[in-house]
Amino acid sequence: MALRVIRLIIPSGTTALKSVNIVQKAGVHTSPARTLRYGWWTYVLGERTTPRLGQNSKIISVDGNLASGKGALAQKLAEKLGMLYMPEPDTFYLDKMTGEKEPLPVDFNGMCSLEKFYTDPKAADGNSYRLQLWMYAMRLLQYSDAVEHLLTTGQGVILERSPFSDIVFAEAMFKEGYIRKECVEHYNEIRNISVCEFLPPHLTIYVDVPSEEVQKRLRQSGKSYVQNVPLSYLKNIEDGYKKSFLPKIGAVSELLTYEEAQAQDIEKVVEDIENLKFEKGPWPEQDDISYHYMRILVEDKQRVANLTHIPKFLPEITIGAHDYDEKYYAYRSLPGKKYAPGYNADVGDKHVWLK
Repeated sequence: MALRVIRLIIPSGTTALKSVNIVQKAGVHTSPARTLRYGWWTYVLGERTTPRLGQNSKIISVDGNLASGKGALAQKLAEKLGMLYMPEPDTFYLDKMTGEKEPLPVDFNGMCSLEKFYTDPKAADGNSYRLQLWMYAMRLLQYSDAVEHLLTTGQGVILERSPFSDIVFAEAMFKEGYIRKECVEHYNEIRNISVCEFLPPHLTIYVDVPSEEVQKRLRQSGKSYVQNVPLSYLKNIEDGYKKSFLPKIGAVSELLTYEEAQAQDIEKVVEDIENLKFEKGPWPEQDDISYHYMRILVEDKQRVANLTHIPKFLPEITIGAHDYDEKYYAYRSLPGKKYAPGYNADVGDKHVWLK
């Protein structure tokens, strides 16, 4: 069976992000109890999205190569514009969604390792493609969180990269020989049936840093496993952005490109954003009806996760039924995972029999 989220615990309907902190975790309903949330009856009874949307009710994606300073720019822009900053997801984003106190083992987080990718990108066990596919799924889930926050609160969101730009890494991996052609075909199939369900960011900001400078910074990084990233891989990422992604996203989204020195002038970047008319792309065509369907989709995280799964045999992502069962029951045997939250005496839940 094809590898997918072993933990089938992404329930329908996430709570909206509850504050405007710089870094905020998305909440997820994990109880079998049905609490009030947005749905068909909410719309019928008069709930509408457009009245809460304002000038800064936008989704902005800040893109760039590794170590390009996009995170610092995104965070400063969020502070200036009063928007929510959501840092780039890692392989443990699912744990953050579900409120785990500590990250769970990699067996329950894509069965992949970022550190292993950088130290052994051509590993025979298929880690590179598992990582790429898992990271795409995490970006899609985060993007659904961002859209849900925007439509629920009216507050804009600034992301580091998005599922729309994730393809530059798949293409760079293929050019370097890290993943096979069949993996790229599978990735494109997954991407084509999933990203089309979402509108692109209102604005994409690209921070242009030469690959040679990126490699220099990685070598000076405190993370030993990124210090030997090949220059050719970094150049392929840069080429993927400039030759493929940016021309395509520029046709359906506002686009701003800065060299690193220009991106450090936050006041100028904010001024450029405020001068945009945001008349490009599909967002100006939306109304309360389309926003309603959008909210129905993004609050159902299991539905979003299922968009990234196609039952197709690939050695890199396929495990046997017995292995799947073993991992599933291993997850259920973890403290607090046998029953729904609040019903597990092994982690100190009280009065379970009264609930």
